[in-house]
Amino acid sequence: MSIKIHPHQLALVAPPPSSSAAPVSDPSSSPPVLSLSTTGEGEIFTIWMKSLILGGKGCTVFNSNGEVVYRVDNYSSKGCNQVFLMDSQGQILLTILRKKFRLMARWKGYKDEMKKGESWWFQVRKSWKLPKMPLCNEVVVNLFHDKKSPAFKIEKAKSDVTSCKIVDRLGGLIAEMKQKQSLGGVVLGNDVLTLVVAPNIDHSLIMGLMVAYNLIHCRM
Repeated sequence: MSIKIHPHQLALVAPPPSSSAAPVSDPSSSPPVLSLSTTGEGEIFTIWMKSLILGGKGCTVFNSNGEVVYRVDNYSSKGCNQVFLMDSQGQILLTILRKKFRLMARWKGYKDEMKKGESWWFQVRKSWKLPKMPLCNEVVVNLFHDKKSPAFKIEKAKSDVTSCKIVDRLGGLIAEMKQKQSLGGVVLGNDVLTLVVAPNIDHSLIMGLMVAYNLIHCRM
């Protein structure tokens, strides 16, 4: 039986322009993003923190119909400097690279298989600010080359690294990841997660951010 690929929703957060076009730097020029805070609805995915490749590292993402839609297969070990987000057929959707900048590491996401001179789509790094609350960890997300105004923040829930939220600059909830529960309310293992994504958000962007988040916390 063939595997169906869930179609992407129309993205209000657009992919980066081609290298010949000027990078987008003014976030105010982008349309508003609909968040879970305002809609209460979203697309539900299941993330299994295992690779489909025997002995491989990575994760497999299923849609609400139980079909594989995304996968990460890391053939060597956890914490690689280059990771690919693929669809169910193995086509590369995103290239995520770890870049060392002084004492801080950053993870940059590129559309498709990265080409020389190509501009990054998103950049993920730990917040420079000290956490306001104990056991909290904040990750800052920049889109395109706008380094001054973070587009999103990824907030880890207390001491549970498996649970986190992506919020926009106004605090609107864009996506949420947490341990999956069965229909009977039983919490499954920490390698089976539920991801809810707000409408009108590019799913591959959110998946890329979640991959980077798990790379930061050495879970992939």
